Amino acid sequence: MNPDARSVPQSSADGMRVESTTVTLAQTFYWCVRRELFEHRSIYIAPVAAAGVALFGFLFSTVHLPAQMRAAIADPARMKSLGLPFEYAAAAIMMVAMVVELFYCLDSLQSERRDRSILFWKSLPVSDVTTVLAKATIPFAILPLLSFGVVVVTGFVMLLVSSLILAANGLSAAPLWTQLYLMRGSLLLLYHLITVHVLWYAPIYGWLMFVSAWSRRAALLWAVLPPLGVGFLERIVFGTSHLGAMVLDRVGGSMATVQPAGTMPMNPMTHVTPGNFFTDPGLWIGWLITAGFLAAAIRIRRNREPI
Repeated sequence: MNPDARSVPQSSADGMRVESTTVTLAQTFYWCVRRELFEHRSIYIAPVAAAGVALFGFLFSTVHLPAQMRAAIADPARMKSLGLPFEYAAAAIMMVAMVVELFYCLDSLQSERRDRSILFWKSLPVSDVTTVLAKATIPFAILPLLSFGVVVVTGFVMLLVSSLILAANGLSAAPLWTQLYLMRGSLLLLYHLITVHVLWYAPIYGWLMFVSAWSRRAALLWAVLPPLGVGFLERIVFGTSHLGAMVLDRVGGSMATVQPAGTMPMNPMTHVTPGNFFTDPGLWIGWLITAGFLAAAIRIRRNREPI
């Protein structure tokens, strides 16, 4: 026997324990969200593409920028027209992000049954609650914040390009930085995204995710036709249109901000009324309905099989 060999006492060997890695709920939720971003790349590609198209169109419009600046210097009332390209670019990015939100919700729970990946994801130690809430994070948080960031970066690039063009024509770009209120407009846009695109539209996202979990195919038709059918039935039987008015009010998002007609949410003339918004019963009723739709989607996903 080798005298240099050392034996481990039996008691010490029995006392050895292999330390296991514990995955917390927060880590599981984080990786579920990352999975959604990986599988649905349109979440971040679409807003960036919209920003690229807006910048491309803006470059052509800068041909008239020096003349517009001279006219604005002569008549300060025309200065607000210089901010229209910034508002149009922000509106285009937000519109694209909204379309992505709606179609993502419709596809979020149906696609995994259609491509049978639900068999794999259900084999992992991830609950249906975590999975559905991770998917709901995309329209409720990720896309609004991402679109806001893209809008801010796009506006800053447009401002720099405008400054360079004006400087090349011997004009000062100071009015663009001081009189267009772009910083305040960004804050108003963030308020609009939180109140309208997240809080007020929450029942719409919940309904679409519920339809995505329940329907086997043609999710878009199942999402649109039942509300329309109930609205027509109400009109024929009772002669009223309360459901239609409620849906239009929800889609319009009119309770979140009060802004002049023909202006954008980031317009400096927008009146922010958070007190009226957060005390509106429709907001809290909508969130109760949203919770019901998400709870139903969780329960349906637990029992759904691949298509």
